[in-house]
Amino acid sequence: MRFDEYQAMAARTINPDLPKAEQLNHALFEIASEVGEIHAIYQKRLQGHRIDEEHLVEEIGDVLWGLSELCTVYGFDLGEVAMKNIDKLRKRYPNGFDRERSIHRDDG
Repeated sequence: MRFDEYQAMAARTINPDLPKAEQLNHALFEIASEVGEIHAIYQKRLQGHRIDEEHLVEEIGDVLWGLSELCTVYGFDLGEVAMKNIDKLRKRYPNGFDRERSIHRDDG
């Protein structure tokens, strides 16, 4: 699935009755709460539980939904956001991850 397809399908489930400011708040709360759910999966691991990978995938999807909502609220294209991130990483690590480049990073 392409990011633009995902973003369009995900946007169908954004509450249209909320003003843009509240949609923004919803996106931010969604991202934070779903990242918390991922933390909870790993917190349980420290108590002896196994990682439920199916549940983890669901929570990662929920984070993606929140990021998509945030992009939609701002009118950003999720695919372009992803590509800009890859461009930044390519500049930072042109030959793949490099420990020395990470430690002595110049983000300008």
